[in-house]
Amino acid sequence: MSLVGKLVAIGERGERAVLFTVIEGDGVGRKLLAVEGGGVDGDGPPELAEHADEILRRGRNRLLELDGRRVFAEVYGPPPRIFVYGAVDTAEALCRSAQLLGWTSIVADARAKFATRERIPTADELIVAWPQEAFAQVAPDHQTAVVVLTHDDKFDEPALLAALASEAFYIGALGSRRNQERRRGRLLAAGVAEAQLERISGPCGLDIGADSQAETALSIVAEILAARAGRGGGPLRQAPHRIHVEVEEPVRG
Repeated sequence: MSLVGKLVAIGERGERAVLFTVIEGDGVGRKLLAVEGGGVDGDGPPELAEHADEILRRGRNRLLELDGRRVFAEVYGPPPRIFVYGAVDTAEALCRSAQLLGWTSIVADARAKFATRERIPTADELIVAWPQEAFAQVAPDHQTAVVVLTHDDKFDEPALLAALASEAFYIGALGSRRNQERRRGRLLAAGVAEAQLERISGPCGLDIGADSQAETALSIVAEILAARAGRGGGPLRQAPHRIHVEVEEPVRG
């Protein structure tokens, strides 16, 4: 099967892969396909596969400078996901924002009267389940952003514990600073380490003066995009780097 055929098959299976193409230097024109979780094909330098995991976690195409070569790395796979626990009005606004981005949105809530198509018509998937069950079903990975919106300890706490046990690249929690501090104390008492709590963005969202549900969703999605790109989310005119430059960041483990 050709590399193109294999990419089609990878897409049909919902898997992720990186296609490396040498564009300058030794071996120009050669390609190497590295599939997430193992599997390499093509005539490109085999050592390129060592960079596949980092590139997949960033989720963006990149131009690499490696050993005198310039290599273009193309990412293939399903779109990122936004997983919202709490079928409140802001959840629908988040789903609409995710739809504009071409991302997949999932909303879960243990309250069946809230998690309905009438209330959340834009969600790609609705789940009626308690946090532990919902997180087990969704299995957030390194291309999943988690947002907790319930304002209820019996939902918030297990949802955040499950999110922290996952590879989600972003974890946000709505609520006032007072509620965030109270929640933080409860999570510490539950055995969560201080360093782990730093993964939670709460109150979630960028400081743009959001008031309505749509504005709140916009501020949260903006923070999610900044986190995924390794950016601070401040004004571009104050950014120390070029607008489209790749920002170096550690691989999320």
